[in-house]
Amino acid sequence: MDSLITAAARALAAGDPLAALKRVALRGDPPALALRGIAMAQLGDLTRAKELLRSAARAFGPKEPVARARCVVAAAEIALVSRDLGGPMRPLGAARAALAAHGDRANAAHAGYLEARRLLLIGRLDDAERVLADLDLDALPMASRTGYWLVAAGIAMRRIRAESARAALLSARHTAQEAGIPALAAEVDRASRALDAPAARLIGREVSRLLGLGEVEALIASDALVVDACRNVVRAGTTVVSLAARPVLFALIRALAETWPGDVSRETLLVRAFRAREADESHRARLRVEIGRLRKTLAPFAGISATSQGFVLKPHGATTVVSLAPPQEDDHAEVLALLADGEAWSSSALALALDVSPRTAQRSLEALAEGGKAESFGRGRACRWMARQVPGFPTSLLLPAVLTRG
Repeated sequence: MDSLITAAARALAAGDPLAALKRVALRGDPPALALRGIAMAQLGDLTRAKELLRSAARAFGPKEPVARARCVVAAAEIALVSRDLGGPMRPLGAARAALAAHGDRANAAHAGYLEARRLLLIGRLDDAERVLADLDLDALPMASRTGYWLVAAGIAMRRIRAESARAALLSARHTAQEAGIPALAAEVDRASRALDAPAARLIGREVSRLLGLGEVEALIASDALVVDACRNVVRAGTTVVSLAARPVLFALIRALAETWPGDVSRETLLVRAFRAREADESHRARLRVEIGRLRKTLAPFAGISATSQGFVLKPHGATTVVSLAPPQEDDHAEVLALLADGEAWSSSALALALDVSPRTAQRSLEALAEGGKAESFGRGRACRWMARQVPGFPTSLLLPAVLTRG
């Protein structure tokens, strides 16, 4: 490798793309094309960066598998930044294996870190954790080590482990300082602010207040019966019952929890569960059926008793009952939570991350756009979506839907 290529690579590693371009901007050989592509990515021109990396991969040819694999890894990183989480990320595993087989430990480890970050974004926490555990941390470049600790913090936050998240962020801050790249330090600052932001809202009969992640963790570890509307589960100690697929039952238990120790009138339950403002006998019959199903579901830790007005929740061992809700509630809160990371998302990537159909994601985006909460730019496959500033929404690290899959 000649001296200009070496100098350009060092400049890119230090986060100085302009210095790199000064050395290779007029060259068209494969290594120069690859470095120009990475430089353009650092400058934010992702379209041009992808073109240059594709040209470099073709120019290297099959006789240079390591160089081609490095181009694939760079293209995957661009896809990750542009939230194109499907096709462009698929060759990453093969590229990682090729780099490892040829002794390129640093780039193989970097490819593993990128895969872990993708898995975190789409909510596959167990898989992300396994990839991180298999990584050779010492082989990672300093900038990638910061990303490693940010992924570790993200996993801890979604698993509601405040101290583990804080420790990972502290490690991320140290490595970002050692790398000396301002963009990395800014990313760590954003993640730290997300950790300190309200994670949920506590709702009781006479109380409603915001909680931090540590407070949520302490509440879940207590002997309270927790109806968690952030994740659509009911918790009592180590017992967790998911009602994510049973929205009527969850609406009923949430209404009962928010008025505990008092009872809830039948009329209120009909509105909360069925949106029946003018209920007839068929609605009341359905309410009796659903209450029976809820009794059976909650039998391990609570009962439901009928009163003259309606129904009341009777926990078996818990000393108190509380309801947790997102800091602000919206019909499309999960989409807003992903968009809140400040990146531009495609509707297909949102559908993948939320495990819904592309059409469902598109409808949510259109509704948010009508309400002035999201905006799009570009057309067709190049269309991307970003959130307008919506204070109070949880970070994507606290997404409700993905936690239930982790």
